[in-house]
Amino acid sequence: MTTNSPAFASGQTSDLIDPKLAMGWMHTARFLTTAAQLHHLPTVDVPEIAFVGRSNAGKSTSINTLTQQKQLAFASKKPGRTQHINLFSLGKQGTTDAVLADLPGYGYAAVSRSDKERWQRVMLNYLMQRESLSAVVLLCDPRLGLTELDEALLDAIRPRVERGLKFLILLTKADKLTRSEQAKILSITKLNAGGGEVRMFSALKKQGVDEVAQLLWHWCHPAGLNSTATPLAAEAGAAPAVQPPATDTPAQ
Repeated sequence: MTTNSPAFASGQTSDLIDPKLAMGWMHTARFLTTAAQLHHLPTVDVPEIAFVGRSNAGKSTSINTLTQQKQLAFASKKPGRTQHINLFSLGKQGTTDAVLADLPGYGYAAVSRSDKERWQRVMLNYLMQRESLSAVVLLCDPRLGLTELDEALLDAIRPRVERGLKFLILLTKADKLTRSEQAKILSITKLNAGGGEVRMFSALKKQGVDEVAQLLWHWCHPAGLNSTATPLAAEAGAAPAVQPPATDTPAQ
């Protein structure tokens, strides 16, 4: 697989923006809408970045850390129970540069088989059909490595990656590993990533936070600082934004 981010793919960092700008941009994230089915999501005409991963990969915590908001993505005490896609807009109030899509965690054993199969169909449809999807961030616990479900997801998006979809494997909970263990799992994951980006990340130690924010900013602003924001799709009448019910918070 290949990516369309030459500066990052080649390891060059000369074009990186100030981390404060990228982190400030991430901090503008705000709730847009929630939906249980793909056709209920609003149409947007800006880059959309989906966060996916197993229920215990620390997805909600990572989103909250990147956006510097403690409760933007709520971490359920019963992971895997939620089957909603939650969208968050990025950009100055009234405009948007990008949309973050928080997909429920997968692979949680306590969820019924029928619920698992239904959600897997919804997720597959989203990954295959969502026109505004520009990038996928796959969160993975480095102590477990890429599981069969993670590899199946990467296989599912492979055709879109070959057509330009960007993807990042985020190895969360890096603070649980020694430096040598981090270097080893990072090397192994890069070999299995098929050309995608791979980063170590720790919400506790703030490791990798600035770097990931910069990467996402560049993916959403291919024209650099000359990129312009557009009106929010939801405000344009694509779909009303509704607050997520208390029982439908995204699981880590």
